[in-house]
Amino acid sequence: MSDLGQKRLVLEERLCALGRTLIAYSGGTDSAFLAWAAHQALGDNMLAVIADSPSLARFQLDDALAFAREHQIPCEVVRTNEFDRPDYVRNDGSRCFHCKDELFTVMEEFARNHTFDAIAYGVNVDDKGDFRPGQTAAAQHRVGAPLLDAGLSKADVRELAREAGLRIWDKPASACLSSRIEYGRPVTREALTAVERGEDALRQLGFRQFRVRHHGDIARIEIARDEMARALTSEMAAEFSKTFKALGFKFVTLDLEGFRSGSMNALLPAEQLLKTGTLGD
Repeated sequence: MSDLGQKRLVLEERLCALGRTLIAYSGGTDSAFLAWAAHQALGDNMLAVIADSPSLARFQLDDALAFAREHQIPCEVVRTNEFDRPDYVRNDGSRCFHCKDELFTVMEEFARNHTFDAIAYGVNVDDKGDFRPGQTAAAQHRVGAPLLDAGLSKADVRELAREAGLRIWDKPASACLSSRIEYGRPVTREALTAVERGEDALRQLGFRQFRVRHHGDIARIEIARDEMARALTSEMAAEFSKTFKALGFKFVTLDLEGFRSGSMNALLPAEQLLKTGTLGD
């Protein structure tokens, strides 16, 4: 048996050992594959739970629900209220902790009320080396990490999803809309709406991997390097300018380094990274 096949067996064992399980589901490749695998292993003894809030783009919510329907994965939408948490709205380097703390608090209550034994989420081996304060919240709530326990990397998850014929196997990475707001700038519904509409416009223009970074009056657009040539034309520059100024931005910039996940984290001081316990993991 291949190494990847062995990891797949370990994943099944970990899932079966959890009992009745809630899966924290966002529709991204990791959580979607985990929800699918949990349904394969546990049948109706699992439920995918997706948190609906202003930080979740409607495009992502609709696609996540569509994927669950395609594979008959039981799915429930719950409301989270991270905007009621001043520490979340303040948007410092620990914002993701407060978001996940809210999510797992809501899921714990749901589990108690519906007799579920465990909660799991889609962290993988590669995530352990990144700046992700949400992992601290998961640890505090004793949330299971079956992909991590099975030693699965992001590439492993994508390959297993491809082998299973899941359309999300090569889905571009995404994150909540709040991650687009520069640290220190309060998260507001207005800012999230501007980002979401800007990203919808980029998608309609045919771009696949991108981010709209919100820096107050400035929109910083990141486009994947292999798509950059399309962005670097005078016609596209005019389109970007028209689109984003209509959304309230005074200045529109194209980041010449291209798309990179977590680029906002580069602005955080080292002591903030150390404080969350993720630097050097």
